[in-house]
Amino acid sequence: MSNVFNWQLGREMDFGAIHGAILQAFIRRLHGSSGLRTRQVPRNSYNSLIGQIRSSNPIAVCEDQMKRTLFAVLLITTLFFTFACERRGDVANGAGTGPIVVGYYGDLSGRTSSFGQSTKNGVAMAADEINKAGGINGRQIQILTEDDQGEPNKAATVVTKLINQDKVIALLGEVASSNTLAAAPKAQEAKVPMISPSSTNATVTQVGDYIFRVCFIDPFQGEVMAKFSANNLKAKRAAILYDFNSDYSRGLYQVFKKSFTDLGGQIVSEQSYTQGDRDFSGQLTAIRAANPDVIYVPGYYGEVGVISNQTKQLGIKAPLLGGDGWDAPQLWQLGGASLNGNYISNHYSVDDPSPAIQKFVADFKGRYGVQPDALAALGYDAMKVLADAIKRAGTTENTKLRDAIAQTKDFPGVTGKITIDKNRNAVKPAVVLKLQDGRFVYATTISPEGSTPVASSAASPAGAASPAQ
Repeated sequence: MSNVFNWQLGREMDFGAIHGAILQAFIRRLHGSSGLRTRQVPRNSYNSLIGQIRSSNPIAVCEDQMKRTLFAVLLITTLFFTFACERRGDVANGAGTGPIVVGYYGDLSGRTSSFGQSTKNGVAMAADEINKAGGINGRQIQILTEDDQGEPNKAATVVTKLINQDKVIALLGEVASSNTLAAAPKAQEAKVPMISPSSTNATVTQVGDYIFRVCFIDPFQGEVMAKFSANNLKAKRAAILYDFNSDYSRGLYQVFKKSFTDLGGQIVSEQSYTQGDRDFSGQLTAIRAANPDVIYVPGYYGEVGVISNQTKQLGIKAPLLGGDGWDAPQLWQLGGASLNGNYISNHYSVDDPSPAIQKFVADFKGRYGVQPDALAALGYDAMKVLADAIKRAGTTENTKLRDAIAQTKDFPGVTGKITIDKNRNAVKPAVVLKLQDGRFVYATTISPEGSTPVASSAASPAGAASPAQ
């Protein structure tokens, strides 16, 4: 929405009155500078205006120059008002014929820049594929990208810019839940649909009915690892080390704790840290004393790699468990061999032999030179889900587009079939991957409660391995 003009579509605007007011101001300024008396200009009467100018200052004012100046002022004013109304009409009605402008925002230079860049690459590849296939309803997609540097306040700022200045019809982002929660109210207030590729905190979509996601949520992801711990690893005692300032980490911590105890397990130690910390010896020493079977660390790769190293230095044998926040090439650079034998929940496996997934993996690697992690796959899926909704809606008008996204059912994404539920969350299974020698090895698939278990086509635990590149 324009910050200068806030007219509703279809409202009658009296351009004659506007032009008359501008001309009145122009003549007053001219007369004020020459010491002459200002006269009233009749509305929309340009010939009369020129006559008054001629009679008011016949010596100082050149009639031809005045006519040219007035004509230029009127032309610029008319073009400006016409453009403003047409641009607003395009946003309001979705009836434009130019490019479909979509905003992407994420961390491209901060602590979680691997997440933002990987997601951006997935979004860009999906958009290019769509454009090469003819676009959406004959229109091409244009992605406008903003770097929020991984900071919530900047996420809100760049989303405000994308909405008010760039006039995007939809938003894709963010990855980190804290950043998404800061930006989502801006999208909701402006009624611009937003799809988060991978913010898993449950409260994200509770911001409003224009906020969606294509990933599973923390209550499910935390439950997945609690079940895997109790049922697959036969763990009875668990410790938790979480990021106190992260909505993502706190959400997973709370769900894992409840789910694990509901399954008969015992939480023997609860420790916390803050993003950016590099010394975890105090927390890990306390955990070592509690003698857990597993240690749940629902954080981001930047700290997890360091934690894993220090765990081994302290002689702790219990495996570390985590979530999708571990999935980044930098994890292995930081943690190296200390990561072997740990497990994470994630959104897909690159070793799934599905033709669609293998094509995505090959195309992504051919384009960017690296294997696509889960963030890239979710960015790709988010763009494809949005494009499918625009096509079904037949318009980019916000209300109809919002409704079309909400009606998404069984969309064939590379991270699984995506159905948006009544809370605007994606209903889909999760995979558990084992970390071994720089690779994520498929372990098992766990489906949401009440859903039909997915017969995973991923390779067996013994043979499946995906490079962490």
